[in-house]
Formats: sequence, structure tokens, C-alpha cells
Amino acid sequence: MVKYLARAKVNLCLHIVAQRRDGLHLLDSLVVFPEIGDIIEGKASDTLRLHIDGPFGQNLEAEPDNLVLRAAHAMSPPPTALHLQKNLPLAAGIGGGSADCAATIRLLSDMWDIPHPAQDVLAHLGADVPACMTAHPIRMQGIGDILSPLPNLPDFWMVLVNANQSVNTAAVFAALDKRQNAEIADLPSDFADTIDFFNFLSKQRNDMYRAATGICPVIQDVLTELHAINACALARMSGSGGTCFGLFETPATAQAAVQDIQARHPDWWVQMAKV
Repeated sequence: MVKYLARAKVNLCLHIVAQRRDGLHLLDSLVVFPEIGDIIEGKASDTLRLHIDGPFGQNLEAEPDNLVLRAAHAMSPPPTALHLQKNLPLAAGIGGGSADCAATIRLLSDMWDIPHPAQDVLAHLGADVPACMTAHPIRMQGIGDILSPLPNLPDFWMVLVNANQSVNTAAVFAALDKRQNAEIADLPSDFADTIDFFNFLSKQRNDMYRAATGICPVIQDVLTELHAINACALARMSGSGGTCFGLFETPATAQAAVQDIQARHPDWWVQMAKV
């Protein structure tokens, strides 16, 4: 049995800088992969198959368009039994499907000594898949196809919160009121410490926030809860929503925030993770 963590993809900021003639949007985003995600397992079998369970697995089917199976078909491995433990909310703005796809590729490559698919194949599987293949802090530009490493980041902790409301990414893009915005400010060669990094992030944006809250107003409730926590250095929505995150300097303050929010909103998904 081979096991991989399909780390969540969190957009610390997401700037929409233009829209191409074909309708695709050009973005500029700083992305991290905290130590939390779905679990992909694989073992030799007599046929290629996928079993799905986990807290958010009940609404997923092992159908041909599932990204785990699409990744497997792109690699044509020997017969493999795949198991997806779905721990991340669906349609949540944290790249769950793309992360699962990337983790499946890495798993099958290691199991069967198969090379990774070419970059154009990865991009065809999903715009976020090439970034998820890195699973390291990265800057995404273009349509997600231009990837560059970030300066070394200080340690910090993240509290992820989702009010269990899925958000349709296409609907958020369609609702954008502005599609030409400034790029991310010039990145320094290094950050002095965690506070320096948080200060840099505070000057950036998520340009999908206004459209997403118009479609899913509870996102603003989640951000209000995070902003109310004294130790939370920055609260922002990830991707197209509806997951939001708060950034913390220490694991103790992050854990206290989790307990605080869970006590007031036991029906919300609340998790902490090191970045």
C-alpha cells in the first residue's frame, strides 16, 4: 500500500489581472500547501478501480470524470486499486480535486516507476494541477501555467474555515465586476520574519472576494469570525471561496482560534495546519 497526502491549495492572495479573448482569466497568486488534505492510497489489483470515503466522500462517485481516475488513465498504469479519503470540503476554493489528481500522479509514478505526464497533459487535467504537482509555496501567473518559486517563507500556522457552503467557480468568474487589476507587488528576495511576511500579504488582495460573497454571503460571516480573533494576523478568502483562512504566528494561538470558532459554530468545518 502506497499513501500520499493531497495537500490543500490555498491562495494567500489572488489578483485577476486580465481576461483573454478566449474568456480565460489571467491571474497572479501566491499559493501555499498546508499540512492538511485528502489521502490517496494505492495497491496492486486485478483492475483499475477507485473507492471513495471520508467526511466529504458521500457526494462523490467513482465516475470516469473523477480527477483521480482521469489522472490514472493519463498514465496507463498496471491495474491498481485506488482509495480516496475525502477530508476537504467540495467546491471550497482550496484545490481539492486538483490536489487529488496531482497526488494520484505522484503515487502511481512511485508505485510503478512511470514518468509524470507532460506539462500540457497536466494542464489539460486542470489549470491548478501543475501547481499542485509541486506542493511547495509558489507564484502562479498567466492561466496558472506560469509557476515560479517563492522566497523562503517563515513558519506560520493557518486556520481554515468553511461554513459548509459550496461555491461554483464559474459563477464567481461570471460575476466579477472588474477583470483588470494590478499584479502582486514586487516580491522581496527574503522576508525578515513572520510579521514581515504577514505585512506584505496584507497589502495584497483576493479579487474574487466581492463576487463570491455576493453569491455566498456566509463567506463574510466566516471572515468576521476570523477578524474578531486578536491573534489572527490576516484573514482572507482562498480561491473563489467559500473557504477562508486566518494566519497565526504560533500553533497555540491557531489551536485556540479553532476551539473558539468551533464552540460558536459547531456546524462549520474548522481545521488548523502548519504551512
